[in-house]
Amino acid sequence: MRKILLMIMLLITVSFAEEKIYVIERETSSVAVLQDCKFLKRIENLHNLNHAVIKFYENEGYLITRDGYLIKFDPIEDKMIKEIKVGKSSIGFVVTKDYIAVANYSNKSVVILDKDLNIIQTIITDSRNVGIKNYKDYLAFSLMDKDEIWILKKQGNVFKVEKIFKDVGQVPFDAMMEENLYIVGFFNSPHIGVLNLDTLEYKKIQLFTEYKEPVLKVPHFGMWAIGKDKIVIPAVGDKKLFVFDKNFKPIKTVSIYGLPVFTSISPDEKYLAITFSGNEFPYVQILNFETFDTEKILKFDGKVLHVRWGLDGKFLYISVNDSNKVIRIKRDSWDEDCSVDVIKPSGIFLFSK
Repeated sequence: MRKILLMIMLLITVSFAEEKIYVIERETSSVAVLQDCKFLKRIENLHNLNHAVIKFYENEGYLITRDGYLIKFDPIEDKMIKEIKVGKSSIGFVVTKDYIAVANYSNKSVVILDKDLNIIQTIITDSRNVGIKNYKDYLAFSLMDKDEIWILKKQGNVFKVEKIFKDVGQVPFDAMMEENLYIVGFFNSPHIGVLNLDTLEYKKIQLFTEYKEPVLKVPHFGMWAIGKDKIVIPAVGDKKLFVFDKNFKPIKTVSIYGLPVFTSISPDEKYLAITFSGNEFPYVQILNFETFDTEKILKFDGKVLHVRWGLDGKFLYISVNDSNKVIRIKRDSWDEDCSVDVIKPSGIFLFSK
C-alpha cells in the first residue's frame, strides 16, 4: 500500500511540475528558455558558451562558461543575479547546499565559492582539471595533465587534500558518480577507473576495443547511463558501449551506429538515446535499456548536439544545431511532436519548480 501511495504522489508531482527547457545558444552567447514547446525568452550576454553547463539546486540556477565565468540566475523569473570570473577556461562544476566547486582548464585550479558567488578558496593543481564530483564531505576530480585523481575533504569552510591517486590511467577526460563510486574515463588507456569514496580504494576495469577512430568529440561521462541495475560506459574511438552490473561484472558489449558522445536514459529506464560525432552527427539511436536492441534510428537535417528526456518520459528533446531547432519526439511513435526555433542550439537542461 505504501508503494502505491508513493507512486501516486510521484505521478502527481510530475504531472503538475512546471518543466522548463534551457538551451545553450553558443553563437549568441545566450540561453533560450522554452516551455510547452514554445519559446519564452532569451537570457543574453552570457560570454563564451562553448561547452557551457547549467545546473540547478532547488530554485537556483547556475551556469559555467568556457571563458571562466560562473553565473547565478533565477529560473523562476529567468533573470541573471550575479556573475564572477573564476578562471580563464572552465570545464565543469558541482553545486551543493553549502558551496560550489569549479574545475578550471586554464589557471589550472579548482575554485571553491559560497552560494552567493564569493570565492572561499583556490586550489592550484598545475593541471587541467576534469570530472569534478562531490560525495559527503569529499570533493573528487581528475588531473588531465598528470594522470591523477585528487580527493579533498571539507574541513570547516575549506578543503584539504585527503589523498592523491597517481598513474590512474592516461589522460582522464571525464567522470560520473554511482552512489559512492567515482568512475573516470581515459582518452589513452583501455580501462576505466573506479574509486570507492567510502574506502578510498581504486581499481581499473578493463575495456576491450578493436581499433581507434579519430575522435571529434569525446564522450561526456556526466550524461552517461546509470540504471537501477546497470552501468553503461561509452567507448572512446570505437562504435561500442560496455555494459556492467553494479559490481562492474561485464554483462555485454553493444555495437552501435557511430562514435558515442551523449546519452539520455528515460525516467522509467526503458530506453537509452545516444548521439554521435563525425559522419553520424545527424543521427540519434534509441536502444532498449533491457536488451540493448535498437528500437529506432532517427535522422535529422543537421548535427545533433544534445538529447534529453522530459520529466515524465513521454518526450525526447533533441537540439539540431544546423537547422536551428529543438525538436520534441513522441516516445510512443518516435515521430516529431513539435519544434521550436532556437539559434544554433547545443546543450539542453531541464528545470522544474
